[in-house]
Amino acid sequence: MAKFIDKIAFSLPGLPKMGKSVAVAVILLVIFLVGLGVYWDTEPDQFDVVAEAKARAEDRGYLNNSKQLVTGYTMTSTLYTLVDTMLEKNGGFISNDIMPPGVFMDNMPSWEFGVMVQVRDLARALRKEFSRSQSQSTEDENLKIAEPQYNFDTRSWALPSSESEYRRGNAELLKYLDRLANKDDNAQFYARADNLADYLSDMSTRLGSLSQRLSASVAKERENTDLAGDTTARQSTDGAAVQNVQTPWTQVDNVFYEARGASYAMLHILKAVEVDFVYTLQGKNALVSLRQIIRELESTQETVWSPMILNGSGFGLLANHSLVMASYMSRANAQMIDLIRLLEQG
Repeated sequence: MAKFIDKIAFSLPGLPKMGKSVAVAVILLVIFLVGLGVYWDTEPDQFDVVAEAKARAEDRGYLNNSKQLVTGYTMTSTLYTLVDTMLEKNGGFISNDIMPPGVFMDNMPSWEFGVMVQVRDLARALRKEFSRSQSQSTEDENLKIAEPQYNFDTRSWALPSSESEYRRGNAELLKYLDRLANKDDNAQFYARADNLADYLSDMSTRLGSLSQRLSASVAKERENTDLAGDTTARQSTDGAAVQNVQTPWTQVDNVFYEARGASYAMLHILKAVEVDFVYTLQGKNALVSLRQIIRELESTQETVWSPMILNGSGFGLLANHSLVMASYMSRANAQMIDLIRLLEQG
């Protein structure tokens, strides 16, 4: 190490000894921060939703001799694990960092935002749909506290910090899980086709929006279909018949990693859906449709071997990672629409 420092100092002629020492320190600090940034930019591994749920239930003494989890435990546990994974991964939660290297990073904060959008959607569905038998039933006492915590600003670093609010949400979610496992009459999870269809409709909307934003990495003209299908429909402000859309080149990688984070969360949530809604899905002959969606989303998590997100034209010499991601997410969304139709009609 000393020889390495001497070589750096020797390569800086014309500077006084003190100046060389400062220059060497700055260079080493930059190298350290770049290395740390690369380490923090590593996405967390996928996890087994059933194994995580069973481990949590066993740690808290709720797993019975038959090793069966109560309905809804796996899905709620997956929500908890997604938040916990985001907070405990390499570098912790980065979106609200005000010091280097986190303050200079944008890919991982975009990934975190993609995960948080799915966390918020599921938390809202738990509070509004899955934990309530009908519209006139009361809200769960823990979920009505947990859900707003996940909606806290991702960029707040103090008084309070984003991490503290998300951990508070997880603490309330854990109380709900405990009550669920204890068969508390006031803690319920209803695995029905109608509430699952409502939740998947929200997920489908997210998939459609992300696939459109990914596709806009390449400039294109798009027909305005805002009022298509309804001759009596009106909108507040008239739009052009043809719209020119393109994601700014500085935002292409951010959109890509937001989509990657969202699909990471969706993938785990849908694996949990397969467990908690298995009888509902079998009754609708829709289990295979769900599994195909999971397969498409698994493809979005393949390793990106390029050191940067390439943005070539659709049929150009260079790859366009955004269009590849959009392809997987569009196919997942098409399958999702079919699944929702099966759940609604049977």
